[in-house]
Amino acid sequence: MVKDKILRFLFIPLLGIIIPYLSNIITYSLYSLLELIAIYTFFIFMSWSIWICSRWLHLKIRNWFSLNQNTFIKISTVSLTNALFGGAIAGILTLIWYKISKEAFKWTPYFLAIILSVFAVIVFTLVYEILYLSKERELDSKMVDQLDWERNVAEMSNLKSELEPHFIFNCLNTLSYLILNNPETAHVFNSKLATVYKYFLLNKDREMISLHNEMEFIDNYFYLIQLRYDNQLRLTKNLDDQNGGRIMILPFALQVAVENAVKHNGFTNENPLQIVIELKNDFLLVKNFKTQKTYHEDSTGIGLKNLRSRYQFFCKKDITIENNANEFIVKLPLIYQNTEL
Repeated sequence: MVKDKILRFLFIPLLGIIIPYLSNIITYSLYSLLELIAIYTFFIFMSWSIWICSRWLHLKIRNWFSLNQNTFIKISTVSLTNALFGGAIAGILTLIWYKISKEAFKWTPYFLAIILSVFAVIVFTLVYEILYLSKERELDSKMVDQLDWERNVAEMSNLKSELEPHFIFNCLNTLSYLILNNPETAHVFNSKLATVYKYFLLNKDREMISLHNEMEFIDNYFYLIQLRYDNQLRLTKNLDDQNGGRIMILPFALQVAVENAVKHNGFTNENPLQIVIELKNDFLLVKNFKTQKTYHEDSTGIGLKNLRSRYQFFCKKDITIENNANEFIVKLPLIYQNTEL
């Protein structure tokens, strides 16, 4: 750990100088310059010994506690243990100093050297604990981010797997109806369905596709549902063709919105369902004029929910749904090809 190396490089020599100086354990007039250098080398060694022992104990004692253990108890235990061992090392080495030096033993400098060592140990223990807690928080944050990413990827995989059965479910309902009532039209429907499904296979794993390509797909898709409902549906497109190649959209977003309109509205030859796709401000709007439905049709309910989740995941944007007395509007945020998502 880089910060640990910096602390050792700076504070071990500093502590080896401060302890003898503040404790008045050295009578400087008794020693030559070379002897003073040797003396401070000894006290730097003492500082290094205290540091190494404290750091070793710190690592050992921290392993006794779980991540959810009370922080105050953890820090108090580590600090107290390090203080006791640091004080013991300081006491032993200070006694050795008195034995090998020209100093007469005095209790006050002796205890002062121990107290200063204990104080330094506590301070450095707290500094180390801050470093470790910071590192743990950083690792926890990375782990949470990684788990969030994996969860989002898993959710999007599920959403993509939902889209295909959802599409097939509705198409098979349509084909089943046509086989029973109009076999010739069913054959045409089956051919168009193959074209539409080919588009699905080619683009189901893409995150974005051009609005121009999506509109070609929606034209084919709309033809399929018109075959079933005998021109009881109307699609109006108010788009600027010059922007079609630059504006991007999620694959099948328009299909979901159009399909939702068909499923939740009633329509007849006399009163067809009006669906409008248009660009307005920063949104692509898919709106339909609401008509009362005379019967209930089973729905999986995943369409717009799926669409909202995909926009949130891939674009960090949200779709807007407006449901008033006369219109139901799905507003898809515009995504430009040269814009970062």
